[in-house]
This record gives sequence, C-alpha cells and structure tokens, in this order.
Amino acid sequence: MLLKNRLPSNQSLIVFESAARLLSFTAAAKELGSTQSAVSQLMRSMELNLSLQLFQRVYRGIELTEEGRQLLSVVQLNLNDIANSIEKLQQAQHKPVLNVAMDYAFAAYWLLPRLTLYRKQYPEVEVRVISEQEVEMNERADIDIAIMFASHPPDNSMLLFKEQVFPVCSPGFYQQKGGINSHKALSELPLLKLTEQNNAQWLDWERFFKGRRSKVKPVESVMAFNNYTLLVQAAIAGQGVGLGWGGLVDDMLTSGMLVALNDFQLTSNAGYYAVQSNTRRKGASDQFIDWLATQITT
Repeated sequence: MLLKNRLPSNQSLIVFESAARLLSFTAAAKELGSTQSAVSQLMRSMELNLSLQLFQRVYRGIELTEEGRQLLSVVQLNLNDIANSIEKLQQAQHKPVLNVAMDYAFAAYWLLPRLTLYRKQYPEVEVRVISEQEVEMNERADIDIAIMFASHPPDNSMLLFKEQVFPVCSPGFYQQKGGINSHKALSELPLLKLTEQNNAQWLDWERFFKGRRSKVKPVESVMAFNNYTLLVQAAIAGQGVGLGWGGLVDDMLTSGMLVALNDFQLTSNAGYYAVQSNTRRKGASDQFIDWLATQITT
C-alpha cells in the first residue's frame, strides 16, 4: 500500500504535533497562524480517518489519550529528523543560521542596536531573532540560544546583567512635575504599567514600592500596556512615569530621551541570562555566546 494511503497528510501531522505539545487547539492555532475552529476540525477529521481517539475534550482544554501520547512521541521524533536533515543540507550550501530567542524589550533595546557589530565581525552567520514575551528553551526545538529574564536561571547559563529598576520619564515631564523626592510624591504621578499577563516575573509598581520598603500604596495606573516597548514610548512622549530596567533603557538615558529617578533605584536577584542549547550549530552558538560576553563587559 502506498504511503500516502497509510499516513495522514503532512499538514495534519504538523497541526497534531503543535496541538498535542501545547495541549490547546487555541494555542496551536496561534502558533501556526490558523484559527481554533480550523485546528479542531482538522484534528477531528484526522481521528476519524485513523479510527483513533487522540484527544480527550475536557472542560476548557484538551488532554492526550494513550494513543495520542504514543503518536506524539513518534511524530516529534520524525519531524525533527526531517527538519534537521533539511537544515544540514541547506547549511552545506548556505551560511550558518543561528536562532536566538528573547523577549520583545531585550530584542528592541539591547540586541538590535548591537547586532550590526556582530554582523560586521561574523558576516558568515545569519542571526534570526525570535521575539517571544516569555522565553522557554524546552518549548521550541529550533532555538539555539535563549536570552531569558529569570529569578532562577537554568544550569550553565551566563548572566548578562542583574535586574536594576528605577522610575523613568521624559525630561519635559520631570521639569513639569518639579522635585520628586518621596515615595508619596512618586505614587501620585501618572504611572504606566504592564498588563498582568506580561509582568509575571518583571516588577510591577506594587512590588516595586514593597521592595523599596515603602508603606505607600501606588495610585491606580493611568495607562496599561501589553508590550514594554509601547510603555517606554509612552514615557518618552510624556504620558507618565514607567519602570525602567538598567541595560534596556541605558541608550535612551544617555541620549536624553528619558530621565532616571535614581533616588528610587531597586535591585533584585533576577536578571537576564543567556542559555545555550546542546543541539545543532554548536560552533556558531559558542561564537555568539563569546560575543555576548564581550558586549556586557564594555
């Protein structure tokens, strides 16, 4: 019997791998650029064609059946083998490709301004920046290096810089508000914040004041953002005061786009770390890690 008559379509296998790995049709649809209903219908059709139940539909989600778990293991192994084989063939003809994952803020404010220096030094390597709000090495098999913000970093990670937080605002806003010399005065200013789903590890205003051992409670924030780069732009535009992270906003402080309220500085045990996977492209990956080390010492 022909293989095409024995196997589901390639699309079905790819969608199945995503849905089974994430245990969510909605998350799989987002990852694949599809819709939840399309993913659900395709998986239902695949189950009917195979005469196998791969998923248990439960309240607010899905679970894998035993058959689903067994199939996921085989599919992931073989899809990764195919992807790795194709990459090896491509790399034999093209320059090395390095996938580096990080959150949006680190990409925009730390790496991209320095990436030109790396490309001049290593023009033979193509760096692909993968921006995700929360970076986890075990969620993406194609990631070579993850730069993550963490309180408890994985083993064998390299510290880039510790968390150092301070309020920032535009020079015009600072002049307009006059002296800001107390927690109470700070708390009464228009405060810019990240939405809850995007500040799980980053300090928010309440934890910032608590970390400063202040009994003052911050007023309700006037603007909330789901992206740190948008929050910084609002601060630059004079919309209020945001929390600035050392290492990310340094260039804007140097250029005078932002002013740091250093009297309210706070440090923690968290920080940005570079984590190297032990998979393909180790030579280019080692090279990039070494380059990162030179950047944090200058």
